[in-house]
Amino acid sequence: MPNDRVDSRWSRVFLLMMVAILATASSAVAQRRKAQPPKSARLYVFDCGTLNIPDTSAYQLKKEELATTSMSVPCFLVAHPKGTMIWDAGAVPDSAFKADGAPARLRSATSVRSLTAQLAEIGYVPADITYQAFSHFHWDHLGNANLFAGATWLVSKVERDVMFGDPPSPRTEPSNYSALKNSKTVIITMEEHDVFGDGTVVIKSTPGHSPGHQVLFVRLAKTGPILLSGDLYHYPEERTLNRVPTTEFNVGQTIASRAGLEEFLKKTGAQLWIQHDFLANAKLKKVPQFYE
Repeated sequence: MPNDRVDSRWSRVFLLMMVAILATASSAVAQRRKAQPPKSARLYVFDCGTLNIPDTSAYQLKKEELATTSMSVPCFLVAHPKGTMIWDAGAVPDSAFKADGAPARLRSATSVRSLTAQLAEIGYVPADITYQAFSHFHWDHLGNANLFAGATWLVSKVERDVMFGDPPSPRTEPSNYSALKNSKTVIITMEEHDVFGDGTVVIKSTPGHSPGHQVLFVRLAKTGPILLSGDLYHYPEERTLNRVPTTEFNVGQTIASRAGLEEFLKKTGAQLWIQHDFLANAKLKKVPQFYE
């Protein structure tokens, strides 16, 4: 009997210890660092994979003219005092990742980390995102669009029409953005769309690569102004050697959009970040670091 009482006492102590541990763990989860609105705009860069481009002739560039044929696939988060915006959502959807942690692939793209995991690292979940916008509708920019179907989608009518056209464009993966059909949507009708109304985050129309291609201007307090290129340029050598891909929707529009962009860069002093520039992208700070 005494031993039974001792065993019972230790069982209660053990049970209380386990309850305390679980309560502490639950509290830690509840108090998980949730991102708070910053005092000024921030720009986060995510690693959303790499494109393997074995044939560069479509870009009117020879392999020997390029520093590398590979292309980066970044995704971006703008955190603003008034909300958040995802710009471009990668190529490979998070749903393609398996439990074994192996890299995920789609077409010519490979990704080693899910976008959801990278968001969590800085205190965000997809439901925290206020706006979602893409440079254009091609598959390697909309991989995780469905994750943010609860956000307000900022898009031109011509791009949306292509995305939900019948038959779908061969340059799309419709299953990766199907949920956007019922998203709250703002149709952009002007050449510039001021996302938060203070000139710090502006979507600019630059048609040519696609019918409604657009770029993103972000004015940061410390880093200064940055212009995210979308696919107005793919390789930096397109810019330095003045080459235009043969696969553009409208070559004349691309040439005009590039000329307008170059003037804008001179006027604002903005840095041009060519999103697919593999070597330049590798040097950018990635989450959890940010630009402000």
